[in-house]
Amino acid sequence: MVHRTDPTGEPAVDGALDAAVDGLIAHLAQLGSGIRALRHARGLTLGELSERTGISVSMLSMVERGQANPTVGTLIAVASALGVEMADLFDPPQQAEASPVTRRDEQRVVRAATGFTRRILVHDRSRGIEMALNTYEPGAHSDEAEHRHKGYEFGYVLTGELQVELAGTVYRLVKGDAIAYASTVPHRLHNPGPGKAVTIWVNLWSL
Repeated sequence: MVHRTDPTGEPAVDGALDAAVDGLIAHLAQLGSGIRALRHARGLTLGELSERTGISVSMLSMVERGQANPTVGTLIAVASALGVEMADLFDPPQQAEASPVTRRDEQRVVRAATGFTRRILVHDRSRGIEMALNTYEPGAHSDEAEHRHKGYEFGYVLTGELQVELAGTVYRLVKGDAIAYASTVPHRLHNPGPGKAVTIWVNLWSL
């Protein structure tokens, strides 16, 4: 928490930072309650969800209670185990809008503590496809360890460098390079730096 001193000499809370912290707390609480509701609807215990995802019971419990900021890889693994797409963990499935355009202020942004940001450009649940603009700060990664889930992925590097680990093999991608692989293969994405890496990523969930 950042403090400053008001004219009376008493410390005052930085309002902007306080609002940001409150927003993060609300975001994590909403995410956690959504995951818990989906888990209960499927009749799963935390232990059973842990077995399906490979994520510890303690971590899953913290996520559901809004006490942990999960990585994108964790969210994808949880969503896959619950039979939904990652975006459904934040918002319930909705009917497709009449407009084919998704405005920038309508695009959901997921920020992970690992320095990875995912801006969901298109999410078509009925067709099982999602396109995202992914940004990796220097040293950022998609998850602590390789993870896997159903589907297929296509990626294209717009700027910077990205290392893609597939079942222990590392592929180095730079601006203009593309990659495609089955999401069932254990994978992890990492930006070795020193600059920022930006990619376009497409996930096909129905495969």
